[in-house]
Amino acid sequence: MSCTADHRTKTGPIDISALRIVVTGGAGFLGARVVARLRQLGASDILVPRSTDMNLLDRNNCRSVVAGADLVIHLAARVGGIGFNRENPGTLFYENLIMGAQLMEEARLAGVWKFVAVGTVCSYPKYTPVPFQETHFWEGYPEETNAPYGLAKKMLLVQAQAYRQQFGFNAIYLVPVNLYGPGDNFDTRSSHVIPALIRKIWLARTSGATSVEVWGDGSASREFLYVEDAADAIARAASIYDGRDPVNIGSGMEITIKDLVGLLSRVIGFNGAVRWDSSKPNGQPRRCLEVSRAYDAFGFRAKTNFYTGLRTTVEWWESQGALRAIDKIRAEVPPVHAIPSHFN
Repeated sequence: MSCTADHRTKTGPIDISALRIVVTGGAGFLGARVVARLRQLGASDILVPRSTDMNLLDRNNCRSVVAGADLVIHLAARVGGIGFNRENPGTLFYENLIMGAQLMEEARLAGVWKFVAVGTVCSYPKYTPVPFQETHFWEGYPEETNAPYGLAKKMLLVQAQAYRQQFGFNAIYLVPVNLYGPGDNFDTRSSHVIPALIRKIWLARTSGATSVEVWGDGSASREFLYVEDAADAIARAASIYDGRDPVNIGSGMEITIKDLVGLLSRVIGFNGAVRWDSSKPNGQPRRCLEVSRAYDAFGFRAKTNFYTGLRTTVEWWESQGALRAIDKIRAEVPPVHAIPSHFN
């Protein structure tokens, strides 16, 4: 059911049940959780466009997707880890920029009442003081391996604020840290750090290896947010927050890659040595967000204990036929141009 004029003008939390909602990327790792959380809040009219039918690089598809919508939550993205970013910078920049810019423009033209743009912590400057505050967002260039992706997503904030200023368009911008949890992408060609490490360490233990090799020197730090917590944050923001300023979405917890490898080794039961390949990049030196704005603006605070979240993620990986998945991935290995877009 389409949102009425009364819903469009009232202040305070939105009645989610009254909205027609579009969630791009809504069949994916994060998106499926966001859709589930919206349904828990009473939403019943939710459209989840699939990239196989509605490639958002085509502007006509963007126009079709947002037609009649009250709320658009844009999660679709082309993403990957450090290796994927180094190999595909142009693709990551172009596809993320075009998808987001076209979708927001078509949402504005269609009279969509609210647009939720979900960015990335990769947009922050390389040497941002820790903890990252939203006021630091423009104080430097992103870490080089992440820059094309991070800058493409960062342009959504520029667009959102420009549209708010000129057209009164209600677009908000959220900045999540690295996510993890059951159902994550474990493909070695495009996975992020936690699933990549889980698979590598698990395979070392399973094969009886005496050591495991990890990129970098272990000194870089990261912050991680359990995917269910991220979904809750996005649903809360969609319902409550209407501000122009970006909002960090994180746990406020920082851990070095060295300590993360040690923790995962204990969870997985791997007792071998860790060999650090310092010829490979560390990525951004440190990442940890200041998260008080999210709590003040819409009451979000991460709930999942990190060790519990890791254990749950490892258990999911083990239960999903990990060895079969590894054999399947090894057998496929497409060339770079054939790697599928992670729209969903």
